[in-house]
Amino acid sequence: MTPLSLLVVEDEVRLAESLCKGLKEEGFQVEWTDAAEAAARTMAARRFELIVLDLQLPGKSGLELLREMRAAGDDTPALILTAHGTLEERIKGLDSGADDYLVKPFAFAELVARIRALARRKAVSSSPTLKVGPLEFDTSRRRVRLNGEPISFSPKETMLLELLMRHAGQNVTRAMIAETVWDSDLNSFTNLIDVFINRLRQKLGATVKIQTVRGVGYSIHAE
Repeated sequence: MTPLSLLVVEDEVRLAESLCKGLKEEGFQVEWTDAAEAAARTMAARRFELIVLDLQLPGKSGLELLREMRAAGDDTPALILTAHGTLEERIKGLDSGADDYLVKPFAFAELVARIRALARRKAVSSSPTLKVGPLEFDTSRRRVRLNGEPISFSPKETMLLELLMRHAGQNVTRAMIAETVWDSDLNSFTNLIDVFINRLRQKLGATVKIQTVRGVGYSIHAE
């Protein structure tokens, strides 16, 4: 099987060297640039299957590069690395076309797992719509349809549903939910997570199931 080709865009030399070394050991083909402008030239010269993108870069930011890629029709999956993981920044990254993100510092094993998950989920088209059976989520318009009919969610419910659908068929931990939806640690939101999961279940009915993974979190899939 041909190794997955990755472009790492990171200006912290030690981190970049460590990432490239580890990713190569995991069997990926890896190239590295330390600036958005250099990354754009590299991507113009060859096609990559995924880009690992730091946001804080010298000159043009990673977010600017990502927006330019999407505006030009480049649908290469992008995983953002950021040292500033506030809720607003994560939303901005996803709205700008990111497919996933990790907040520094991060576990290398999680980075590898997310890269592989993105590779598996890579769509042939550039459609911004997430699908789980009859459930469709248009991420550009923030609209949800179930069996073709519109269904409304509160902002927090929408964020929770998007997180689950972006990781469809995989386990989404309670810690991930607390961090992503409420921008906080797990302890303060344990009961609140249960409440919102139950709200989603009530609205989705029996055709789409949110399964409780005991001791871990939740997983969404079609019945």
